[in-house]
Amino acid sequence: MKPVTLILAFLPLVVFSVLARFLPHGYIGIAGLAAAVVALIAVLTSRPIWPPKILNICSLALFTVTAILGFTLGKNDDRWLATWGGAGVGIILGLIILALIPVMPFTEQFARESVPQAEWSSPIFKKINRVLSAAWGVAIFAVGVSRVLAAAINGHTTHRLPETLLGLIVPAGIIIYMLKFSKSYPDRVTHNASAHASADHSGR
Repeated sequence: MKPVTLILAFLPLVVFSVLARFLPHGYIGIAGLAAAVVALIAVLTSRPIWPPKILNICSLALFTVTAILGFTLGKNDDRWLATWGGAGVGIILGLIILALIPVMPFTEQFARESVPQAEWSSPIFKKINRVLSAAWGVAIFAVGVSRVLAAAINGHTTHRLPETLLGLIVPAGIIIYMLKFSKSYPDRVTHNASAHASADHSGR
């Protein structure tokens, strides 16, 4: 699985999170629109374009709704959306990823770009993508929780360190770790499976 394809898939979340954090609350609609545009670009540039990547479509729908709400809600409501929606969108996306695992682990569509079609139904391929999708779902959910905590703390203190730690450093660390895990885990599982197969063959 190519890390760049995963980065592009989660880029709408990154764009929205950054804009929602630094723009005034009245611009939450713009943050949602920018993220929706990035998600649309991800949909149109992914190969094959059909069927579209589930994660890209979910991101497009999520941020389109956020943009609509941001442009139509009143002043007090869009302040709430900017504070809690901007932080908590990761929780929603993480839950969507986890809910999709029994239907289609989202990483499976990305893995098919570089794995021969003959292997798509293999137990190892299925296992790898269930684990990766579950790990990403938990990770994005954790990013959302961390940013919600940052927003809550920011409302009760003037110190910037807790908000910076939970709002930026922890989420960035989680994403970086998951990109490394996504690159190393498939090779590790495949290597272990090959080693077991060789051992079984030798033992006969």
